[in-house]
Amino acid sequence: MEKQYYVQMKDVNKSFGSFQASKNINFGIEKGKLVGLLGPSGSGKTTILRMLAGLETADSGDILIDGSVVNDVPASKRGIGFVFQSYALFRYMTIYDNIAFGLKIQKWPKKRIKERVYEMLKLVGLEGLENRYPNQLSGGQRQRVAFARALAPQPQLLLLDEPFAAIDAKVRLELRSWLREMISSVGVTSIFVTHDQDEAIEVADQIIITNQGQIEQIGSPKDIYRTPHTPFVAQFIGQSSVVENFQKLSGFENADIHARHAAVRPEYISVTKQGEYLKYPIGSEEGTVEATAFRGSEIELKIRVKDTVLTAKRLLDETPVEVGEKVKVFIYRVYAFDEEKAYVIENAALTSPDSVFI
Repeated sequence: MEKQYYVQMKDVNKSFGSFQASKNINFGIEKGKLVGLLGPSGSGKTTILRMLAGLETADSGDILIDGSVVNDVPASKRGIGFVFQSYALFRYMTIYDNIAFGLKIQKWPKKRIKERVYEMLKLVGLEGLENRYPNQLSGGQRQRVAFARALAPQPQLLLLDEPFAAIDAKVRLELRSWLREMISSVGVTSIFVTHDQDEAIEVADQIIITNQGQIEQIGSPKDIYRTPHTPFVAQFIGQSSVVENFQKLSGFENADIHARHAAVRPEYISVTKQGEYLKYPIGSEEGTVEATAFRGSEIELKIRVKDTVLTAKRLLDETPVEVGEKVKVFIYRVYAFDEEKAYVIENAALTSPDSVFI
């Protein structure tokens, strides 16, 4: 039985002059889901969002919301709330009037407007600040006002264009959790644009990855991260080192695929100092530490293995390694890729009966 999608794009294309921003876009989003549009700058994610909002018109294809084609429906009639990267609050209006703005446009009764504004202030945790102006609030508070204003008219779809980009790092982390909880409590279908993969993985129920105007992969954060389907996703997600001819690495010599390149992520690399317990003697090989960098909760290492430099990590409570030191390196997994597909390849030592010494 076909899934019932609340939002759909079917064979959508959009060009600006000779530049094709969206190429044959197809996806469906279930009602109540929080979806991240993730990709590098210029990959087409904001164009998709603006076409959904009615701020851009598709050249071809259909856009459906709640089963109805909305291609010719103006933005003001689509029942959509939009949160901009720069807040877009009215500077000379109080917080109360900013939140009430859309309700007044829709000619809600004054009593109902007041009830709804205070309901929104409570939802976003800004009770008591209704008489302040935007310049009297912090960046995080202003973004909460922007959320409240977008949600006040009870939209059926909430669109957010890089909603945390203008906020400092600490507040951004706090707002991620807050946004997910808020969307869950309200139950409104929501789509947010981001180029921050940590943000997408932490917040979204589903991720749509875009690249050069096309959709590369759609899936849950876990599926996207653990099983990339395309060469782009394999290299884009995570902090990867790309290895040419990965079969030269110990434990991958007999990988039976035609792909020659692979992305290797730090979390799949174990680094062992001489004298430490070596869990996988078979499949490990010698590397030389070329650089170390303190990253707060861990130490990042650049290690040369054969003719390739890999990025690995060690925890702060592990014995430090020094530049020039010889270490043992075991790679658990690589993401091999050819021109069309990506493949998950495990180190052969993980399944070898002779690989573990106790």
